[in-house]
Amino acid sequence: MAYVMSFSSLQEDARRYLERGFTAESDPLVYEQLPRLINFAERRISRELKIQGFIRVMTAPLVLGTAVYLKPDRWRETISMTLAGKPIFPRSVEYVRSYWPTQSATGETEFYADYDYSNWLFAPTPDADATLEVLYYELPPLLDETNTANWLTAYAPNVLLYATLLECTPFLKNDERIATWQAMYDRAAQALNGEDLKRIMDRSTSRQGA
Repeated sequence: MAYVMSFSSLQEDARRYLERGFTAESDPLVYEQLPRLINFAERRISRELKIQGFIRVMTAPLVLGTAVYLKPDRWRETISMTLAGKPIFPRSVEYVRSYWPTQSATGETEFYADYDYSNWLFAPTPDADATLEVLYYELPPLLDETNTANWLTAYAPNVLLYATLLECTPFLKNDERIATWQAMYDRAAQALNGEDLKRIMDRSTSRQGA
């Protein structure tokens, strides 16, 4: 049977590679820290890789007279926005405020900005209720005892394992292994990025040939 990674099997694999933390009694420090280091690895991957598996699509209502909207949970970076099939263009907060200084005034929405990490600011302030479509990169749901699998465990288990080992090595003060895990992580990550680039090129070729 083909191997399918889970939160528990990832911990088991990491312990075997590290030769540490097999039980809470024999090595409590590593045993207890490993789940946190796995979460650090997941966050590292989501920061460093912009891949199709991290893309999500959401729709949300824009409400007449409301300019500030909450971003989705685990949002990392906005890819694009459309409103009634028309693109809304990204701008800086300073540009948006200068372009539409009176937030209570309304008009046809043209721009958005990252108001802060949790909110978007739109300008002009919507002059009618409408449905917004957003493509964005997300942080996948982090692994734990209740959430035992995610996109990484299903489609990129090697990337997740090497990233975990890379996070573990400084914690264990085993600096001579950093270069080894870094090289393995980089190679696996580059292969994953290459697969995504091929998909993008294939989609482009299909559109041109249609």
